[in-house]
Amino acid sequence: MKIELKEITIRDLTNGYVDNQENGVIGYGGKLDIRPPYQREFIYKDKQREAVIDTITKDFPLNVMYWAVREDGNFEVIDGQQRTISISQFVEGDFAYKSRYFHNLQKDEQELILNYKLMVYLCSGEDSEKLEWFKTINIAGERLTDQELRNAVYSGSWVSDAKRYFSKNSCAAYGLGGDYMSGVAIRQDYLETVIGWISGDNSDDGIKNYMAKQQHEPNANDLWLYFQSVISWVKAVFPKYRKEMKGIQWGFLYNQFKDQKFDHKKIEEEISKLMQDEDVTNKKGIYEYVLTRKEKFLNIRTFTDNQKREAYERQKGICVKCGEKFELNEMEADHITPWHLGGQTSAENCQMLCKDDNRRKSGK
Repeated sequence: MKIELKEITIRDLTNGYVDNQENGVIGYGGKLDIRPPYQREFIYKDKQREAVIDTITKDFPLNVMYWAVREDGNFEVIDGQQRTISISQFVEGDFAYKSRYFHNLQKDEQELILNYKLMVYLCSGEDSEKLEWFKTINIAGERLTDQELRNAVYSGSWVSDAKRYFSKNSCAAYGLGGDYMSGVAIRQDYLETVIGWISGDNSDDGIKNYMAKQQHEPNANDLWLYFQSVISWVKAVFPKYRKEMKGIQWGFLYNQFKDQKFDHKKIEEEISKLMQDEDVTNKKGIYEYVLTRKEKFLNIRTFTDNQKREAYERQKGICVKCGEKFELNEMEADHITPWHLGGQTSAENCQMLCKDDNRRKSGK
């Protein structure tokens, strides 16, 4: 890859600045693609973009930026998107710095900003080389998320369309299912989650494999339709919303149970009862439990050390299953009447079993 260092004034950088859905984000007289397909969304908060302007007004140097040179002679930002947009937004009057917009500045103050020189490395090379540079250097004070890196590696028509649905703070996915999703859409959390769901594998390799297959598809309609189906199913099976429903891996539950019939009224009665059960310490797990019947999702309250000691002394250290005597640390507490049959985690319902017998019982 060939690298050339060049000085660019803010006047030239912000010339012809455009930021809209149709044309993307363009600057430098229409020659600079500020947000190519592999780039993240604009994530700087007010303090971060004000810090950029503060650096410029004090005539301190900003960190060097990196642009890739395209075959047609135009450019695309590899590193520096957040700073470039911050600068352009200020010059365009989108926000104020120290209670003054750019148009409030005196002419000489405006000129100082417009004549400020940015140091830019111009990088010429193949697309794969550009992406490697992007992954290596594009940290800009905000560490790239795993999904942002995947978007870079598998950039194309499919990723661009998927981001339209899942990668904005006000995106369609947020409007439809924001109450059920955890994370931040703009940091690609929604996109990462839903790809994991539809592929049935939310590991790094699972998500990469799915994206590799979809990379050159013209759109992400299948992903969007799938997400709509998941949320519609959740709302039908669990029509009463509770805050505990946010962040559950709904897609995996949908994949497994979408073809089963459920009585949502009976499910709601059971959920309400479990929500009031003090032995259930993981209320979020109730939703997985009522579908899978696996108690591990509930984190049933365990017996206290005092309850274990009382039961041990009451039994004189003898396991009620095998009749052998053991030390306390060789035994484990067990519900006499199982929790799912109404047994409480109380002193009266506690018995001590040797570890082998307790694990045999738990395995049944």
